[in-house]
Amino acid sequence: MTRRKIVVIDEEKCDGCGLCITACAEGALKLIDGKAKLISDTYCDGLGDCLGDCPQGAISVEEREAAPFDEEAVKEHLALQKKEPEPPPMACPSTTGQSGSNGGCPGSRMRQLQPSKRETADVGTAAGRSMLAHWPVQLMLVSPQAPFLQDADLLVCADCVPFAVPNFHSEYLAGRSVLVGCPKLDDLEHYRDKLTEIFRVARPRSVTVVKMEVPCCHGIAQATVQAWQASGIDCRVEVHTVGVDGSLIDVKTPPVSRQQLA
Repeated sequence: MTRRKIVVIDEEKCDGCGLCITACAEGALKLIDGKAKLISDTYCDGLGDCLGDCPQGAISVEEREAAPFDEEAVKEHLALQKKEPEPPPMACPSTTGQSGSNGGCPGSRMRQLQPSKRETADVGTAAGRSMLAHWPVQLMLVSPQAPFLQDADLLVCADCVPFAVPNFHSEYLAGRSVLVGCPKLDDLEHYRDKLTEIFRVARPRSVTVVKMEVPCCHGIAQATVQAWQASGIDCRVEVHTVGVDGSLIDVKTPPVSRQQLA
C-alpha cells in the first residue's frame, strides 16, 4: 500500500450515465447496480481524466492509502475486456441495472447533435429533415446538468405526440431541447421532482408542454407546471393540447405561483 491520489465517486450524485466510464482509458470504472464504481485501485492512475466528463460532479480525486497503480495489470484487464462477449441488446444498464463489458448504456450517453441536412422524401406535410439536436431525450435519462438544457427553449412532450403531429419536427422540435415521457406509464412524482431540479439548474428561457387530448396525458402538463411553480424561475410556459388527429386543440398559459412572485 502507498499513499497516492485516486478517484472517488459520490454515489448520491451519480446518475449512472456512464460518461466517466468511456473517459477512463484504463477501464478502472464500471456501472454496478446503476452507479459508477472504481473496480480496482490498481487500475486507477489518479490523473482524473474522468472528472470533466461527469455532468453531475460526482467524481473527485483524493489522496489516501491505496494499492499502487499497476500498468501491466491494466493491460491484462483491457485485453480481457476485449475478449468478453457483447451484452445482448436488452441488457442495457439503464433499465436492468447491470453493466456491459464497456460499462454504460449507449442509449443513455449524452450527445449533442447538429440538425440533419440530409434531405429525404417528404411524407405528408413533414419537412423530411430531423431537427433533433441532442441525445438522450427521455426525461428519466437526461441529467439536469446537461449542457443542452442550460438557458434553452425547452420542450416537454408526451411520447405519443410526435406520432400524431405530422410536422412535429418543424413545428415543435426545431430550436428546442426536448424531454419526452409518458404520464400514464411513468412516475409523475419523479417527473415533478426531476423537472423542478432541471428548472432550477438549467433556468430555461421558455417551456412548451405538448400533450395529447386523452385524459391520462394531462399528468405531464400538471407535473411540469407544478415543477415550474416550485422552482421559482421566471420564464414563459405554454401548454399545448393536440388531438389524436394531429390538430391543435388548445393553448394555455398557466398562472404564476406566489413563490415565483416572491
